[in-house]
Parts: sequence; C-alpha cells; structure tokens
Amino acid sequence: MNKIEFGDCREIMKRWIDEGVKIQTCITSPPYYGLRDYGTATWEGGDVNCDHKEYLGGHGEASKLQTKNKGTQQYNYRDICKKCGAKRIDNQIGLEQTPKEYIENMVDVFNHVKELLSDDGTLWVNIGDSYSSGGRTSTTNQSLRGNTEYGVTRPPVIQGIKPKDLIGIPWMLAFALREAGWYLRQDIIWHKPNPMPESVTDRCTKSHEYIFLLSKSPQYYFDHLAIKEQGVTPAGTKGAKGSVERQNQFGVNARPPEYKIYDGMRNKRDVWTVNVRPYKGAHFATYPTALIEPCIKAGSRINDIVFDPFMGSGTTAQVAKQLGRQYLGCELNKEYEKLQQERIGNG
Repeated sequence: MNKIEFGDCREIMKRWIDEGVKIQTCITSPPYYGLRDYGTATWEGGDVNCDHKEYLGGHGEASKLQTKNKGTQQYNYRDICKKCGAKRIDNQIGLEQTPKEYIENMVDVFNHVKELLSDDGTLWVNIGDSYSSGGRTSTTNQSLRGNTEYGVTRPPVIQGIKPKDLIGIPWMLAFALREAGWYLRQDIIWHKPNPMPESVTDRCTKSHEYIFLLSKSPQYYFDHLAIKEQGVTPAGTKGAKGSVERQNQFGVNARPPEYKIYDGMRNKRDVWTVNVRPYKGAHFATYPTALIEPCIKAGSRINDIVFDPFMGSGTTAQVAKQLGRQYLGCELNKEYEKLQQERIGNG
C-alpha cells in the first residue's frame, strides 16, 4: 500500500471503500477546534489583491504571531471577507463556527474510517481541549509555532459557553463516537513533562492531552505483550510473582502456574509520559513518534496497514514504516508533500 493522497479525506475514503480497501488500525491527531488555520482556503469573488485578513491588537499567547509592519495579530476571515466581500471556500476541519459543528464533522470522518476498518480493528485519536475566550484566540497545550500563514485562529463567541470556560472537546468527541456505534475502550493520558508555558495565574498550566482507544467490535486485535513496560518490582523479589515463594505456593490461595511467572514486566499503564519534541520542518505541532509507537505495536501486526486521515507531516507513516507496517493516509494540504517525503524517506 504505502501511499498518501491529497484532498478531503472523506471523499478519498469513499473511493477507497468502494475499491474494497481495508485497514487494521487508524492512528491520528485531527485538527483541534479553533486552534489554527492551516492555509488551505481559496477565495471566490472580491478583490484578488486583498489579503482577506483582519488585524487586531496583540495579547496573550497569540501575540507571538505578529506582522512585521503592523505589530498586530492577523486572522483570516472565516466566511466572508469584510474588506472586499470575497467568499471563503475551505474544506478544512477545525474552523467550524461551533463545537457542535466540529464534532459532527469529526463523527462523519470517523464513520468513513469505520467502513475502512477491519472487523477487529482499532481507532486511536489524540485530541486536545481548548478554552473559550470571548472571541479571542482559544488556548490549548499544542505548541503555537509557525509563520502567520499557519497562525492561530480567532474563534467566534460560542453560545452557551462563557468566556474562560473549558469547552470539553475531547469528551464531546468521545461520547459522540460512542453514540455513533464505536466502542469507547479507554482514555489514555498523554502526560507532557515539557508543556508549553502559560502565563495564566488563575489555573494550573495544562500538561496533558487525551488519546482515546476505540474499537469497531467488542472483540478486537490488541497485542498487549508488544507494549509491556518495566515493572516496579524486580523479578524474583520475595513475595513477587516469579519468586521462589510464589512458585512453591499451594492451597486455596495458590495462583495458577502461568500467573506465577514474572519477567519483571507489567501491562502498560494508561498514563504515558512523553516529551513534546519540536519538528522544525512543519508550521504546526506534530505528535512525537514515541507517543504513537505503542498504538501501532498494540493495534497492528507486521505488514498490516496503518491509516491516518490527517497525515500532516507524515509522523504516522514514518513510525509505521519503521515498525514494519504499511501506511495509508490522506492530507488536505498539498504543501505538506515535501515534508512527508523527507520524513518517510528518512524513516
């Protein structure tokens, strides 16, 4: 397989479904709600020389993204350019007017994924939350790096959500997917020892995101042995599994023989401590390779197809290739093709 196609992932997946394509696992980090404009828009009508941007005074984290000549934040208009009247044409997900619209689009995407997925397949979704900020830039723990063309967005005021409210996007998505028929198997916490600093003084700095494990069926492929981790009790310790004491245990409290065997490893826990690692080639945050290695190892076998509908710079494909799997992906922005080729080629 080993290919990435460019365009709206929903349209691409429809074609693959008709062609009978099947994947074993989907591992992805979709665009977060209200965080960033990835520069995929085209404009219809209006003035061809207009930049279709509004300029506002800088404040907070978004003030890092300042124009050289105006010293103010710049945001692409979301629908109609107020300066020239041009209409924005854009298929990217994440710039919806409301969280409800965003969740509906995400469910639609993953409904297509479900049709591609093998009956025993899994879905792993890395998703972060954001705060309502009264029409100003939402804050999340994803890194805000890159140039102004891929800058933070200026989300609208959301009805029913007060300024400073935590929106709850991850759990909104998880519950919506469960309602759509997915089995919500686990919430995994991605603990970031080196989170992006925040200047807030009325709450703690955010240092985690979620990875949701979902399955298509109640029974699914999951190789727990492939992702075992080092236990806290060395093998052979008195009283521990694998010790002489346990091996000789008998009577009503005796464990079966297979339980007594202990090699110093344990089942992987659901809090994963992984440093954020910048990737200088991209104008957007990428998840670290160490974060998705366990997902690929547990969710697929050698030569299985690992899919990412939001391929971005190609991290999922890179790790899949390194681990002896095949990869399949979609990406809306054609400009990322060079980044993907560099990462996958160097994998």
